Amino acid sequence: MKNILLAEDDLDFGTMLKQYLELNKFSVSWAKDGNEGFEIFKNDDFDICILDVMMPIMDGFSLAEKIIEVNPEIPFLFLTARKTKEDRIKGLKLGADDYVVKPFEAEELILRIKNIMNRTEQQRTVRAELPQNEIISIGKYTFDATNLELKINDKTQKITEKEARLLFYLYSNRNQLIKRDDILLHVWHKTDFFSGRSMDVFITRVRKRLQDDPNISIDSVRGIGLEFNIKN
Repeated sequence: MKNILLAEDDLDFGTMLKQYLELNKFSVSWAKDGNEGFEIFKNDDFDICILDVMMPIMDGFSLAEKIIEVNPEIPFLFLTARKTKEDRIKGLKLGADDYVVKPFEAEELILRIKNIMNRTEQQRTVRAELPQNEIISIGKYTFDATNLELKINDKTQKITEKEARLLFYLYSNRNQLIKRDDILLHVWHKTDFFSGRSMDVFITRVRKRLQDDPNISIDSVRGIGLEFNIKN
């Protein structure tokens, strides 16, 4: 049984949603505000988080940021009554797997949750394809995919699993044009709008990870894809 953290301050809606999720064989821990949600999250293991954006004490965006600090790989989606473009972009920049605008059909939400969990399982399978017990030299960096570490000189960075998969795919196709859809299919397993925005965020993160070696660049080719270049 998959374990869900639900953070929703509307008592009537939260009660209905919790019951519906449980009818669909999910275990649900329900928090009525963001602060309570974070306390519950720290004391249990969850497969996915469903976060209402507009909550008292701590809003859904702030809660997501704190959750990511604890577990950067946890999938999560936002529920919101707000339809502004700025909110959607903010949610995607945080790494949300989906953004659902109220009102919505409960059955649709269940399908979205199951799709996210299926993708998460696929991504965990992909991790087994990362090089195990092998240290890879990427320019002046050493990349330990097994322990999710990127090192240069005396500096060691812990990276997320998705960053590791993206970095390894880019490195495996270095010094050539890599199409956006190919990156999305290999790392995100889909090519929709949300995945594309998420990829842009992670590309920025990987660029920052590698900024201490000027011989490494991730260059965008407008409308086509990227080039991961390492100068000799």
